Amino acid sequence: MTDALAQAIANAAEEPPKRYVITGGPSTGKDDLIEAIRKAGLPCMEEEPGRAIYRKHRDRLGRHLLKEDRRDYSLEVLAAFIDEFENHTNGIRFYNRGIPDGYGWEGFFGLPPAPELDAATERYRYDTVFVLDPLDRFEDPDDIVWAKERELRRVHELIVQGYYNAGYEPVFVSPGTAADRLDFICANLRLPKPTRDER
Repeated sequence: MTDALAQAIANAAEEPPKRYVITGGPSTGKDDLIEAIRKAGLPCMEEEPGRAIYRKHRDRLGRHLLKEDRRDYSLEVLAAFIDEFENHTNGIRFYNRGIPDGYGWEGFFGLPPAPELDAATERYRYDTVFVLDPLDRFEDPDDIVWAKERELRRVHELIVQGYYNAGYEPVFVSPGTAADRLDFICANLRLPKPTRDER
């Protein structure tokens, strides 16, 4: 980590929280970018809670989740995001997806938004939302569920629309290496760029 970046993080730690969401549909390079953020020493969520919760439900059911399974799953994911939000009380933090992502996933499965999602979206607000433009590769074995290109694109579009509907103006991050994308994000947030060997 550069001295300038370390100082910026330390200064921010004395201030109210700043919350930055990294999101997008499946196959957007989000995992690689989150790993680059962590390696650069920027505070960041450890793992997207939805994946671990999905696997728990899938293992319990012995299959991938269907529409009728999604409401319970979505509410459990929402609770995890609220906990993550409330536990961050000062300084910079990057989030591996955010609460309004729920609109995209519920919309894809034909579900109306849960009242709990609407209430949480209104109460828990992020400072900046970065949407990663899609890549043409899978990052996680469970992404094979979205193997059809039109489904990948549809999920992505619904997630983006969910943030617009929630009153956000997302910042779109073009395809590229994780290092280049992190440089773009740091520049947007007026943070010093990490050194290349840290990414």
